Amino acid sequence: MAPFTVFIVDDEESIRQGVTFGLKRDCDIKAFPAAEEAIEALKVELPDLILLDIGLPRMNGVEALRKIKKLNPEILVIMVTAYEDIDTVIAAMKLGAYDYIVKPLQMDSLRITVNNALETIGLRKEIRALQEKYLGENLPCLIGESSAIQDLMQIVDKVAKSPDTPVLILGESGTGKELICRAIHCKSPNFCGPFVTLNCAAIPVELIESELFGYEKGAFSGAGAAGKKGLIEQAAGGTLFLDEVGDLSLEAQAKLLRFLADGEYYRVGGTRKLHVQTRIVSATNKNLDQMIARELFREDLYYRLAVIRVEVPSLTERREDILPIARYFLVELSKKYGKPFHSISPQVEEFLNTYHWKGNIRELRNLIERGVILGDGPELEPADIGLKDAPESASAKQGAAPADFPPLTDRGIDLKALEEHYIREALKMAGGNDRKAAMLLKMNYYSLRYRKKKLTGR
Repeated sequence: MAPFTVFIVDDEESIRQGVTFGLKRDCDIKAFPAAEEAIEALKVELPDLILLDIGLPRMNGVEALRKIKKLNPEILVIMVTAYEDIDTVIAAMKLGAYDYIVKPLQMDSLRITVNNALETIGLRKEIRALQEKYLGENLPCLIGESSAIQDLMQIVDKVAKSPDTPVLILGESGTGKELICRAIHCKSPNFCGPFVTLNCAAIPVELIESELFGYEKGAFSGAGAAGKKGLIEQAAGGTLFLDEVGDLSLEAQAKLLRFLADGEYYRVGGTRKLHVQTRIVSATNKNLDQMIARELFREDLYYRLAVIRVEVPSLTERREDILPIARYFLVELSKKYGKPFHSISPQVEEFLNTYHWKGNIRELRNLIERGVILGDGPELEPADIGLKDAPESASAKQGAAPADFPPLTDRGIDLKALEEHYIREALKMAGGNDRKAAMLLKMNYYSLRYRKKKLTGR
């Protein structure tokens, strides 16, 4: 691991020299006599830790801390004060200071405080590395460069910063709603906590309360001798994912609502009130607005669950991501089954880009898995995925041409001129962006590039 970088900000030269000497073996030290200079340096380099004197001239330490945290809230700051000014120290801690030390500095005490801070930083870096590794290896639904997926990733990043705000994930079947929940959990402060899932559609109404909240010894016939923790308690400090929440009965919805209202509950058969901090993330492919109108879903529960509402786009809404996701699955499944696949044939690419993916990412993965198992490689061919037997493509499903297409008569039609017309129109509407134009034409990106080159010479 690279050495930690520590900024020392103190107007006393002797302090800067003494601290530099005491810490230079373990850290890369940079010293500044004024807050303004340190803040300017932050625009070029972000240190791991800052030792910040409170009693600085011009801009004092508290004001400097406020600016530092605005620039980057992740930087740990230890305040240094010449005397125990409790009010100032409290103000600094409220602004996010990690700790404080008092002058005259005792080197042993300083090293302990700094080492504790550096240990915290090291753990953060390890967690961040694990998060990035997990995200890269386990979340194919986040692969792609479409505006739809980029917008979704930004929402996930923002939502994840809160450890307990309820989130409702909406989307078609197979779009990766559970994986989005895992991404939120992975990026959140709860990453080291448990991730627990419950398929609400699979639990009978008479068991949902004991499943969620647990039960005490002898609570009902067949209850275990030692009682049982519910899933909400098992997920304490982490995330509980309620999949298919739209399938909960009204009775089960009422029981869940009581917990969401104040975070408190009783185990079945218990008299002791329990309180846990568990983030509830729910998901459904049902239209809850329609269910509320038909009185099949509680409106008050909806507003509790949907503090943050995340909508996962279908593959139809992010067609430019289909091939990158397919290639990801091809590599993953080739390793799993020991096959030499390394590419996808143009014919299969054309099919993948135009097919109507009713099952979304799940259906795409299943199709690639079939091809890897049945094919020999190294290129995924139409026969590998049973293309003749595959469901109709989106273009085939459309049937007859739209009414605004010129009709075909016995005089014939200039198909080349028609194609050129629509390619030009699509490029114009897309502002010259080839990928967007290909989406408008429901055409493979590379096919469009080939036709455009023939048309325009570039």
